[in-house]
Amino acid sequence: MAPLPIYHARRGWGIAAAGFNFWMAKTLDSIVQCLTSAGMTCRLQGEGNLQVSRVNTLEDAGAGDISFLANRKYSRLLASTRATAVVAPMEEEIARPDLAVIRTPDPYAAITRVVVELHGYRRHPRWGLDRRASVADSARIGAEANIAPGVTIGERVTIGDRVTIYPGCFLAPGCTLGQDVVLYPNVVLYEDTVLGHRVTIHAGSVIGEDGLGYAPVDGKWVKIPQVGHVEVADDVEIGANCTIDRATLGQTVIGRGTKFSNLIAVGHGTRIGEHCLLVAQVGVAGSVVVGNNVTMAGQAGVVGHIIIGDRATLGAKAGVTNDVPPGVTVLGQPAVPIADCKRQVASLHRLPEMRKRLKELEAEVQQLRKRLEADGQR
Repeated sequence: MAPLPIYHARRGWGIAAAGFNFWMAKTLDSIVQCLTSAGMTCRLQGEGNLQVSRVNTLEDAGAGDISFLANRKYSRLLASTRATAVVAPMEEEIARPDLAVIRTPDPYAAITRVVVELHGYRRHPRWGLDRRASVADSARIGAEANIAPGVTIGERVTIGDRVTIYPGCFLAPGCTLGQDVVLYPNVVLYEDTVLGHRVTIHAGSVIGEDGLGYAPVDGKWVKIPQVGHVEVADDVEIGANCTIDRATLGQTVIGRGTKFSNLIAVGHGTRIGEHCLLVAQVGVAGSVVVGNNVTMAGQAGVVGHIIIGDRATLGAKAGVTNDVPPGVTVLGQPAVPIADCKRQVASLHRLPEMRKRLKELEAEVQQLRKRLEADGQR
């Protein structure tokens, strides 16, 4: 059955269905009004009655689309884009009278607001509490639950209001979920996992599995029961296929507002601070303490039992083997401050030239030796 058009008091006519909203066109004047009402400085260059209905890239945009320029490296695309309008920096030179421009000091923040205005956030299918979900008698389910068929909810699980759980999810006994949590398909929460309010976990992630807890005894690895748990604070978003080990004792903690990309692995007993950003394929070993507002770029690896200070940045593929002070950016394997790493890389690139010069010097020294020896025999 096709989705039905609905009327929204502020946005006008649009389509209501699972997935993202695609509302009818809005004028550039209304877009500017939306941005200024959100506290953003902006100025329209062009006709305010032009209409846009979708946000798109500069390359793929067509008539009726609005795009943006946040990185000057893509300025060349302004000459060829077919977008109706673009959001661009205040000082950007755009020599196209046919292209409307919304100028603002922060185009990335502005286009984020435009995406929300035109497309909204993902709309979830509505199941209510589906009778095909398996829910233990002792589980407590909050108001307006949205639980799909094929979900398993164990004993003593507590679920807050307006929680959405997609098919295939498994919640082991003793888990606690706050309000407005979203679990996408096949998320697994092991025993006693705690999720705060507005936590989102994407498909295939596993929270609270046993960590690498083994003791060497008589040449063999003996498993240590992992009796701790995982606590994920409010407003955390975890990407697809991530794993967060339960603590051996105590808690593994993910701080408020932290965001994970996909394929992140966090070891047992690690504590990650607030508003951190971990990019794809980051691996953090056990018992690491990560401060607030830390960024870990793709494939960075962190050994266990170290401290990463507030506002530190780990560059892509950084192999971090020692503590990182607050505010420091490190790069390389092993990771060092970025200025040192750049010097190392520059030296490495000069190695062929240096090797050639060394051979020349060795040859000159050999010739000098021969001359000295010949002079000594006279």
